[in-house]
Amino acid sequence: MNWIDRSVAWLAPQAGLRRARARLALQAVERFAYEGAKSGRRTSGWTTRGSDANSEIGSGLSSLRDRARDLVRNNPHAARGVMELAGAQIGTGIIPRADTGDKNLDKLIDGEFSRWAERCDADGQLDFYGVQWQVVKAVPESGEALVRFKISRPSSEIRVPLQLQVLESDFLDHTRTIQTETGGYILQGVEFDKSGQRKAYWLWTTHPGSVLPISPRLLSQPVPATDVLHVYKKDRPGQVRGASWFAPVIMKLRDLDEYEDAELIRKKIEACVVAFIESPEGADAAGLGKPKTDSSGRKVESFEPGMIERLSPGEKATFNSPQATGGYRDFRTPQLQAIAAGLGPTYEQLSGDFSNVNYSSFRGARLGFNTVVEQYRWLCLIPMFLLPVWRKFIDMAYLAGVIPEPNYGVRWTAPKLESVDPLKDALAERQRLRNLTLTLPEAIAEHGYDPASQLEEIAETNKTLDELGLISDGDPRKVTAAGVGQTVALAAEKGHLLDASH
Repeated sequence: MNWIDRSVAWLAPQAGLRRARARLALQAVERFAYEGAKSGRRTSGWTTRGSDANSEIGSGLSSLRDRARDLVRNNPHAARGVMELAGAQIGTGIIPRADTGDKNLDKLIDGEFSRWAERCDADGQLDFYGVQWQVVKAVPESGEALVRFKISRPSSEIRVPLQLQVLESDFLDHTRTIQTETGGYILQGVEFDKSGQRKAYWLWTTHPGSVLPISPRLLSQPVPATDVLHVYKKDRPGQVRGASWFAPVIMKLRDLDEYEDAELIRKKIEACVVAFIESPEGADAAGLGKPKTDSSGRKVESFEPGMIERLSPGEKATFNSPQATGGYRDFRTPQLQAIAAGLGPTYEQLSGDFSNVNYSSFRGARLGFNTVVEQYRWLCLIPMFLLPVWRKFIDMAYLAGVIPEPNYGVRWTAPKLESVDPLKDALAERQRLRNLTLTLPEAIAEHGYDPASQLEEIAETNKTLDELGLISDGDPRKVTAAGVGQTVALAAEKGHLLDASH
C-alpha cells in the first residue's frame, strides 16, 4: 500500500478495504494476462492500431501494389513466386461441366460453352482459360483483379452475346470514400446501398497510369455491380479491397536484392584488382612491363596471358587473393525460407534449390502448399469469379434462345496437383479403391478429369477393343495386376485347372 492507500484506510477503513481488494484483483489480472498484451521493456517500441481491414488496406493499397509489381518485374524470386501460385491454382484451366440432371441438356450446354469459351475475351486474344490465367496472376501481385461483363452482338460465330474484359485493380478509384444521398456509402471505390449490398464500382474510363493521351479531367464513373466481378482474397471480415500477397515479404525481398547487389559489386572489385607493385622509387618508378599511358597521361599497368616480365631491382609484386564469400549462403537461405513462408510456395519452388530435400520432406512441404491452393480455389476463385461467369453465361444463353431453360447446375474440374512420386501415389490410390475408401469418380476427379466423360470414353474404348479382339495388358477386365488372364485366374481359383501352364 502506498501513502494514499494508508491515508484513505486511516480516514475511512471500509473505503480503504475496497481499495485494497481492487488493487489485489488488478495485480491478479496483470499476473495472469497474455504476455503479448503486457507493457514493458520488450514491447516498449511496439506500436499497434485497432483499425479495421479497410483502414489498413486503404492507406497502403497503391504503394503495396506498385512495389509488388516492381519486384515481380525485376526480382527472379518474386516472378517465380507468382508463376508457381498461378500455375498451381488453375494449371491449364478449371473446366466447368453442366450438371442439370438431364444428359441431353448437359450435352447442349457444354457444347455451347465450349464454342463461347473460344471467343469470350473482349480483347480477342485469349480464350476462357487464358482469361483465368490473367486473373490468377494479377491477384497475388496486385491484390485483386476486375472482370467486366460486356454485351456483344450475336453472330454466327458468337451465339451467346457475352464477353469478358479483365481490368487491373488500378481502374477502381480507391480515393472515393463518401456517404451517398440514398443512405448508403462508397468505400474505396465500391458503392454499397443502405442494406450493405454492393451496388456499383467506380471505375476510371482509362487506366490512371496509361501512356496514351488522356483528358486532364479524368473522372471515375459508376458501373453496376452486376456487370463487374471483383476477385481478391478476403482475409478479414468486412474487407472490401484486396492487398497484395507480397505485403508480408516486400521488405525482405528488397533487402535480399540489395544484399546480393552488394556482394556482386564486392566480387567485381576484387576481380578487377590483379596485383599491387611496391617500388622503392615511389611514384617515379618505370612500372611493370612496358609503360603505357591513357588519354589523361596516367600510367596504365596490364597483364596478358603467358606474360613473363622482369621486375626492376627492389620492386615487389603482391597479387590480390579474393576471399571466398563467407556466410552468403547462410544468410540467403533463411531469408528465402521466410519469403516462401509469407508468400505461399515452398522454399524449393521459390529458389529452385533442391539440394537438401528427399522424397518425404519435399512431399510434406508440397502437401501443405496444395492445401493452400485448394482453399483459394474453392473458397475464393470459384465463388468470386468462375461461378458468376457461369451463371451469366447461362442467363445470356437462355435469353439468346440457345438453351431451353436457365439451369445453373455445374461441376468444376480443377487440374491435378502434380505428384512428387507418381508410382507411390498410384499404388496408394489403387489400395484406397480396393478398400472402398475412394470411389472411381472421385479418383478421376482428383486427376483433373471429368468423371462422366472419362468413364464414357473408357466404355467406348473397351467396346472398340472387344470388337477388334484386342487384349491390353492394362485392361483389368481381361488381365490381373500380376499379368495373368482373368479367365485362367478364375478357373484356377475354382480348381478347374491343375496345371497353370495349360
